[in-house]
Amino acid sequence: EIKERENTGIKNLKIGYNKVFGYFIEITRGNLKNFQLPEGYIRKQTLTTSERYINEELKSIEEKIITAKDKEEKLEKEIYQSILSQLNLKTKEILFSASILGEIDCYCALAKVAHDNNYTRPKLNESGKIEIINGRHPIVEKMIPQEHFIPNNTIIGKSDIQIITGPNMAGKSTYMRQVALIVLMAHIGSFVPAEKSDICVVDRIFTRVGASDDLSQGQSTFMVEMTEVSHILKYATSNSLLILDEIGRGTSTYDGMSIAWSIIEYISKELSPKTLFSTHYHELTVLEEDHKNITNYSMAVDDTGSEIRFLRKIIKGKADKSYGIHVAELADLPKDVISNANILLSKLENKYS
Repeated sequence: EIKERENTGIKNLKIGYNKVFGYFIEITRGNLKNFQLPEGYIRKQTLTTSERYINEELKSIEEKIITAKDKEEKLEKEIYQSILSQLNLKTKEILFSASILGEIDCYCALAKVAHDNNYTRPKLNESGKIEIINGRHPIVEKMIPQEHFIPNNTIIGKSDIQIITGPNMAGKSTYMRQVALIVLMAHIGSFVPAEKSDICVVDRIFTRVGASDDLSQGQSTFMVEMTEVSHILKYATSNSLLILDEIGRGTSTYDGMSIAWSIIEYISKELSPKTLFSTHYHELTVLEEDHKNITNYSMAVDDTGSEIRFLRKIIKGKADKSYGIHVAELADLPKDVISNANILLSKLENKYS
């Protein structure tokens, strides 16, 4: 554009472009009267106020610009195919190197996590026993101030079933999940969040925790729970670890309690895996009296003062109540609701005691 302005002497000469005509030189009609156009200018389009031209040099530039994209793509493809051909000769070496790097990356990640979070090396055994001293939940402990997380000990014999009772929010689910995670971490070769641990080899870790449904398939929360428990009872062995949380809560009290009771007895008699079974059905704690491999545990609660405190510590023995109304109060339900709930609870306890 600068060059053509100098050639013609027309200071407002413009080089333009549109999809129909491509590149062009645009000169106003006023300038056409006052200036002589150089040779080689070919008229391309006539407008009301101007004329558009092209010359050989502009045509050459246009061709280069238009074909540049095709040439670029062709060149990229040639380079890419060349690289592929070279890589193809070294496929085995590249895959082997990638595998080694992946393994190193995995070990480095586990090592960094272990170092940063004070994990320890677990011992592994084939005696069927799991012993964890001051075990911690690797995720939950990162979500709260470190000094507020309460570690717990876990000792599970070869065929032990532990029935865990205690109030909501006391830490039952966190405790059970942390045992499963520590066992899993030990099996993948990781250090674990515990002061010390001696963990037996398990063939599988089965869990039934949380609430979910599949309404699109016509399955309620309770149906999904029963389906998952069915799968566990079919495939668990004496070398498995079972984590069962609040089985039977999706139906009536006596229905749910009967199912939970029967499931525990079936596990005890037919399967004998290591099992952590949390429940609000305190009636299930009598199973300890009739089965040598069943032991009662509970989450410690301090209710000696004016306020109830959940100590988040697992202890031997059964809980005597669930403190559900207290949890409802913590959730800030209306005071009238809490007061009425306490009255109704007293009536129901007197009626069925």
